[in-house]
Amino acid sequence: MPSQTLSLSQSQSLQMVLAPQLRQSLEMLQLPILELRAMIQQEIEQNPTIEDIPVEGETIEIEPGEGKTETAEEMEFEKEFEALAKLDEEWRDYFFQNLQNNPYTQEAADRRQFLMDSQPQQESLQEHLLGQLNLSGLSAVETQLGELIVGSINDDGYMTMTPEELAESVSADPEAVHDVLNIIREFHPCGVGAHDLSDCLLLQMEKMDTPHPIAEAIVRDHLTKLGGRKYPLIARALKISQEEVHAAAEIISKLDPKPGRIYSSELAPYILPEVVVEKIEGEYVIVLNDDQLPHIRVSRHYRQLLKDAATTSDVKSYIRERVRSGAFLIKSIHQRQKTIHRVAEEIVRTQ
Repeated sequence: MPSQTLSLSQSQSLQMVLAPQLRQSLEMLQLPILELRAMIQQEIEQNPTIEDIPVEGETIEIEPGEGKTETAEEMEFEKEFEALAKLDEEWRDYFFQNLQNNPYTQEAADRRQFLMDSQPQQESLQEHLLGQLNLSGLSAVETQLGELIVGSINDDGYMTMTPEELAESVSADPEAVHDVLNIIREFHPCGVGAHDLSDCLLLQMEKMDTPHPIAEAIVRDHLTKLGGRKYPLIARALKISQEEVHAAAEIISKLDPKPGRIYSSELAPYILPEVVVEKIEGEYVIVLNDDQLPHIRVSRHYRQLLKDAATTSDVKSYIRERVRSGAFLIKSIHQRQKTIHRVAEEIVRTQ
């Protein structure tokens, strides 16, 4: 048997590693505009050296030196700050160009705010069921049992407790609970009050105008196989063709496995368009939805603190670090908008 030894060896390999800043830029490019706005607001709160300014606000101004000797680090920082100021001016010109194509008006802002404020208050599933319960003509005792049953129905429309458990919890007659539950199972939405998925789908199929015995048999006895698309096994068990199984599966796919979700209290997420394409004087003009993004700049107050001789070196170091972080954010936003604009231009040109 050959002996085993330990040895060291060197090898070269190429590997792509994304820098943290590049990774953050790519993540920012993928963010929807509302999430990007929230991220910028969070950065404004955490980074004291950047501030949100109106469109007509002042630009970043680079003041001439006062004749003092600067260190190499300060000179390097001056170059970074000058580049940031130039970027701010380019961004402002670009922003005003978009405003000319899509002018901001108070009327448009009021319409947008009205749309946000007029989101309807969704009726909950429990409120919907209680409304039907009160119109069912039940006795006071039956209505109390009905309210107890409705309270045990989750947002998907399923019972979270069995009728026996409910009856035991209030010392009621289990048969009376079953009777009231059967009435609630007739309520809208169809399928509510079921104890599992199979029961929910069968309730919905009972309300169909045309009976589907094959689909009912699959739901009752072979629902797990249907979920695994084991059509040959289902066909063999029911002694039917696979074509009949496929036809029944098509019918079952149109049923709602969570009927209560249509009354979910969660509002659908509001989505704002990133790009608007308008036809102006026979040409298609691309306008980015920049008015939803805060326009940020580096605070001049902290610029003055850097020039103040009374500011300690630790404070200056902290300010430089925060300014560089803010500068990277501004550059990333600028690059993101330019990339989206170029992509939109290519899409419009191709289409």
